[in-house]
Amino acid sequence: MLVYALLTSVGINFALCITFFTLYSYLRKKPGYYNVYAPRMLAEGIRNRFKVEHLLPAPGWMRKAWKATEDELLESSGLDAVVFMRIIIFCLRVFCVAGIIGLFVLLPVNCLGNQLENIDFQNITNDSLDVFSISNVNNGSNRLWFHFGAVYVLTIFICYLLYHEFLYVSAKRVAYFYMSKPQPHQFTILVRSIPVSHGSSVSASLESFFREYHPSTFLSYVVVCRTSRIRNLMNEMHNVYGRITHLRTERNRQNVKKGCFCGLLELLRRNDHHLHHYETRLGTLEEHLRLERLETAEKTEVRAAFVSFKSRYGAATALSMQQSTNPTEWVGEQAPEPHDVYWPKFSFTFMGRWISRLVVIFSCIIFTILFLIPVVIVQGLTNLDQIEAWFPFLDGILSVKAVSEIVTGYLPSLILLLFIKMVPPIMWLFSSVQGYISYSQIMRSASEKVVWFTVWNVFFANVLSGSALNNISIFLDPKSLPYKLGVLVPTQGSFFIAYVVTSGWTSASIELLQLFPLISSLIKKHCSSKFEVPDLRYHRDIPRFLLLGLLGITYFFLAPLILPFLLIYFCMAYIVYRNQILNVYAPRFETAGRFWPIVHNCMIFSLLLMHAIAVGIFTAKKLPVAASLVFPLPAATLIFNSYCRKRFLPNFHGYSAESLIKKDREDMKDHYRMNNFYGKMTTSYEDPAFLPMRYSTTSDTGSSTYPLLSPEFFHV
Repeated sequence: MLVYALLTSVGINFALCITFFTLYSYLRKKPGYYNVYAPRMLAEGIRNRFKVEHLLPAPGWMRKAWKATEDELLESSGLDAVVFMRIIIFCLRVFCVAGIIGLFVLLPVNCLGNQLENIDFQNITNDSLDVFSISNVNNGSNRLWFHFGAVYVLTIFICYLLYHEFLYVSAKRVAYFYMSKPQPHQFTILVRSIPVSHGSSVSASLESFFREYHPSTFLSYVVVCRTSRIRNLMNEMHNVYGRITHLRTERNRQNVKKGCFCGLLELLRRNDHHLHHYETRLGTLEEHLRLERLETAEKTEVRAAFVSFKSRYGAATALSMQQSTNPTEWVGEQAPEPHDVYWPKFSFTFMGRWISRLVVIFSCIIFTILFLIPVVIVQGLTNLDQIEAWFPFLDGILSVKAVSEIVTGYLPSLILLLFIKMVPPIMWLFSSVQGYISYSQIMRSASEKVVWFTVWNVFFANVLSGSALNNISIFLDPKSLPYKLGVLVPTQGSFFIAYVVTSGWTSASIELLQLFPLISSLIKKHCSSKFEVPDLRYHRDIPRFLLLGLLGITYFFLAPLILPFLLIYFCMAYIVYRNQILNVYAPRFETAGRFWPIVHNCMIFSLLLMHAIAVGIFTAKKLPVAASLVFPLPAATLIFNSYCRKRFLPNFHGYSAESLIKKDREDMKDHYRMNNFYGKMTTSYEDPAFLPMRYSTTSDTGSSTYPLLSPEFFHV
């Protein structure tokens, strides 16, 4: 890629960022868009009065986001939001140090080489970006030792940061646990594979077992039932009620115009007819729901239950011990928060979960293979000769400089970004059918899938398809993989620089503007719809941070020109996501920072990949001594990773006996509060499918009122 093509991509994305930031600074002040830009404020009942200065865009939101402390984020959105921001801070620290080394040491060294060509500073836009990379350093040059030293320095610095962050997040988890109020999931475990004797029931077997073997700590239980049919009825009722609400709104609007437009009378009669039809349908569904609930409660118990204990230590003890001589019976796992339970697939049997995981693995493989098609197309667009070979009729158009700049500099990364947008929801779908019992587990599983999918399909697939499409046979020998990576990876530096600009800068500005929610809000502006505060999609954003982090680490010493673009992106992300956490997103669940091990693992992988590429590039550059001296780095990194896993990872799987007992003793000082808590906990894990449902029975301003549901089905 030539410099002018990169400058075209930077210019387009910079213009989009300025446009989106300006639009946000203006629209966020208008009350009509509070549901998009301040839904948390609306949910809390806070509304600002309109002022004249609301007509002008202002950057005051940046100052507010910058000044917000970590304690404020912790109080408003929990520890997961704090850890999410720590990922951005971690990347900023890494690329600040990497940027200083890369821009002030490695970049001048690369420019002084003449392996490719001498740089024409008078007409620099016509130079290839490769002249700024390690590819331009002469083979066997002693200047390559600067790159060798840079690899060592960055590895040591990243390992230091990883240790510091693991220690920090681990300590925050313990502190967050101590400051929390008693929560049902802290006292509850999920028990599966409950053995039931002939003529008995799951409830009887469960109570008999825990009364006998945990008599002093056992408190209560809730048996899980299969409720898929009930949920289908409830979803249909929600849809029907949505239609009723919409028709009532339309009728009220038409009643206002009735005096002026007599032609609306026929439309009003038709509206009332549809309204009566849907209300009748809702009554029928209500009766079906009542009968289905009675039948389900009696006949569809699953051999699984939420079992609650009188203390956290009692629950942890029951969880850590094998309950039966048969390890496949009475299998326990930590219960999620009640509102975090994912009920639709919760009643999967053991065989169902096992089969679904096999199906998901197979589906992920097929999806990964199919995704290679757009990757190959994208790589073809980066090469004008390849495009002209594929589409000879475009020869005249591509000869125009502006068109060729856009096609080779901006279009490939944009197409890849659009395809990548499809990955998080698909991976969420795959994870949701694997039998996980909570949204947080699904989110973590989807995050891991997206991370490794993007690492393979954005990094490796682009490197392989872009550099070795005609020489694929050289990858049949895995022993020489480091050398091959060292040869191939530098050639894709220019593409990934453009990808960072498009994927990073534009994604951050789109996130700030909330482009898709904004469009959806404009479409639904005149329709009655349920208002919901969105939650932060960790499986969408964390993988993007980690992928860009991997690109920055691997290309740090190969093509240091990527570093300033990464720094700009993470600075934007720091401000944008702090603003979004304070104003837009509300926490749906709380894992107390359990996403951090995913970050740690990906950073370790990035370091190992950088080491493998370093061995290959120094070998290709005829500096075998440097290549040999790199080998201690991956060994030391793996030892460091093993130490971190043994030192910190157990703290992310559970809490120590010391912490649990200390917290139990503190809570037991207030007997009255704990007795009230025990009373509420006995019903905390009731399936929402058995809870009553409430719909508004009042029409807005109409002449008549239509009862929708009986009082006994009111929803709490």
